[in-house]
Amino acid sequence: MQTFSPGQRCISDAELEMGLGTILSVEGRQLTVLFLNTGETRTYAIQTAPLTRLIFVPGDTIKSHDGRSLTVIAVEESDEFLLTYHCRDADGTEVALPEGELDNDIQLNGPIERLFNGQIDKDKWFEIRYQTLQQLHKLSHSDLYGLIGCRTSLIPHQLYIAHEVANRYAPRVLLADEVGLGKTIEAGLILHQQLLTERANRVLIVVPDSLIHQWLVEMLRRFNLHFSIFDTQRFHALQAESEQNPFQSAQLILCSLEFLSSDADIHQQALDGEWDLLVVDEAHHLAWSPQQASPEYHLIEQLAAETKGVLLLTATPEQLGKESHFARLRLLDPDRFPSLDDFIEEEQAYESIAEIVANLQSDETLSEPQLAILKSTIAESDNQSLFDTLTQTEANSPENQAARRSLIEHLLDRHGTGRILFRNTRNAVKGFAERHLISYPLPLPDSYANLLSALS
Repeated sequence: MQTFSPGQRCISDAELEMGLGTILSVEGRQLTVLFLNTGETRTYAIQTAPLTRLIFVPGDTIKSHDGRSLTVIAVEESDEFLLTYHCRDADGTEVALPEGELDNDIQLNGPIERLFNGQIDKDKWFEIRYQTLQQLHKLSHSDLYGLIGCRTSLIPHQLYIAHEVANRYAPRVLLADEVGLGKTIEAGLILHQQLLTERANRVLIVVPDSLIHQWLVEMLRRFNLHFSIFDTQRFHALQAESEQNPFQSAQLILCSLEFLSSDADIHQQALDGEWDLLVVDEAHHLAWSPQQASPEYHLIEQLAAETKGVLLLTATPEQLGKESHFARLRLLDPDRFPSLDDFIEEEQAYESIAEIVANLQSDETLSEPQLAILKSTIAESDNQSLFDTLTQTEANSPENQAARRSLIEHLLDRHGTGRILFRNTRNAVKGFAERHLISYPLPLPDSYANLLSALS
């Protein structure tokens, strides 16, 4: 344990910014230190005082309280445990400097200064830092990194979709789960993971005006993502303050489709926003036909073309027909889906492929026609071994199971919307309470009755 004496100079390991202190008194189990640099006084227990005695050695350069810079040539300690530094100034003159006259504004913040002055932390602090870094490294390499921090009880299908999509660079997908299966949660998980892994930094969410605050609350409460709501008033206020693009004032922006399409300037500034990820909810409201597309569709089409990652959300992918479904796929991959007629023609051939995939998943034996279709579909030479394993081994063998999984992956890559469309239904996702209709008949209003009579 250190020997403390009034007049000694020391620094506080816990408050280095206070500079060099002077011990005023040592009484019983306590000592009092005055830090003239800040004008504060501290009282410590002698046994646990976080103080380091400052002792310079020959060769060190020190500074006196009157501003002189001196080089230490010898150190002398008195009977009262106080130090006197014998120094040489800039002119070569030898001077004696008691430690009480050292400059108060001395801070040993750098690692070298702390090491040479004996300010060494206890080993337990190193161990805590080391273990913390190990855990952070382990977490950053986990398959669930970015997917386990949300405040919600995840359903397995949500975790599967989020993991499948979030690990892609610049994902472009259509989330089409039925109502109530958690498309917003899936989108939030994907956003959260993309932001944590820095695959995305700038995100634009476009929703109907009635859903603005619902999305704001969901993103904040469940994922701690702080989105900024943009409307016409805020846009023009930012525009008046600076010449910068208003959309560049925030990284995470939430706005309505009506706002984006209300003004040509807003539209153009949004296109110039340099987004990493675009999210569009209720995407089935974007009207399109081969002859004509709505202004809203054109707007989202232009944003999708300028943005690397796109998430479209809809609970009714084909409610308005194949034409509407194709319009959304076209937003995600216009090269893969260039023509509605070609898309319809391709879909007619998917039934046989779907049956093959179903049989592969259920470990059933494929018929000869199905084997012929499968062989012609995966005609590449490097896939022949998979086909041979499928036909020449037992269905429940590990080799056969691995071949079936690989063949399914190949078929998904070659056909339809296997990698960009995700849809779950209540019939497929188990565990939901059964719904029962409870009706409450109301009397027919007279105006309705009169109208029905007139129509009949």
